[in-house]
Amino acid sequence: MTNWSIYHGNALDAYHTWEAPQTIISDGAYGVGGFPGDPRTPDDLGEWYREHIEAWSRHATLATTLWFWNTEVGWANVHPVLIANGWQYEFCNTWNKGIGQVAGNVNSRTIRRFPVVTEVCVFYTRVPRLPVSAGSKHLVHMKQWLLSEWKRTGMPARRANEACGVKNAATRKYFDQGWLWYWPPVDIMMKLVEYANEYGDPDGAPYFSFDGEKPVTAEQWEATRSVWNHQHGVTNVWDHPSLRGEERFRGSMVRSAPRTYKPTTMSASHLNQKPLALMERAVKASTLETDVVWEPFGGLCSGSVAAVNLGRRSFAAEVDLGFYKLATERLTAQQRSLF
Repeated sequence: MTNWSIYHGNALDAYHTWEAPQTIISDGAYGVGGFPGDPRTPDDLGEWYREHIEAWSRHATLATTLWFWNTEVGWANVHPVLIANGWQYEFCNTWNKGIGQVAGNVNSRTIRRFPVVTEVCVFYTRVPRLPVSAGSKHLVHMKQWLLSEWKRTGMPARRANEACGVKNAATRKYFDQGWLWYWPPVDIMMKLVEYANEYGDPDGAPYFSFDGEKPVTAEQWEATRSVWNHQHGVTNVWDHPSLRGEERFRGSMVRSAPRTYKPTTMSASHLNQKPLALMERAVKASTLETDVVWEPFGGLCSGSVAAVNLGRRSFAAEVDLGFYKLATERLTAQQRSLF
């Protein structure tokens, strides 16, 4: 039994068949003309990604996260589209490939710049929005929803501190409407829920409900926050050389027709294969075992290989038949090696 799936075609045609993702690893167009369909410049990358980003937003949960690989300027052009579709910037990781990335002599009179040896992998979460009331299509930020639900009880805000057994942390953190707002931990949220439904105006019950029929449960509340597994000593600068050794997947691609490739055995298959160590770093940080990872622009499916290695489940897509076959071969061999 496999825990991965690859769709041969455009991911836009497959998203609706995939399970909701815990994290999405996007390594698509860079705006450098690197593959058929990749724009020659990054200027229009926002439009290139727009349909995909809109689809990610439709199928995401409040806990879904995104790792967006690109060049610095490529990401800058896509960032506004992500923000407009409910993705919240968290931090930017820089992959430093090192001096070995500089091939041959650099003619400074011609290039007139420092050699570029970096890419970025930017981490996003979902903006936590909830229906203003059960069944409503109008969404508000979770911090507004929390305060609004408490106000509906008819009790003053200070009673929330009593509910949580604190001096002022409940109103100061969980009801704050500015940048000091904190997501209430599960144990705290359950105290607010229990107190509100016991002492609030009975005519307005249930309070803190997602469906209007019963209060939110601990499990449901836990699922509103993205996973984060902290890795001590890891920073947002990822020093790792470009792949040149055994990990570099061979069986290179030779063009035989537009958008179609056939494998040979001469050189590297993919011009920009990502190190498994970096893909596993992302998967480890943002998922738990058995969680779902999406890789909509598969290539050699390094993100999916990382997911398989770590006991996650992956859904990937690849439009090119040659890369699709190589990725399938790679994932099949990787899964077999684990047993």
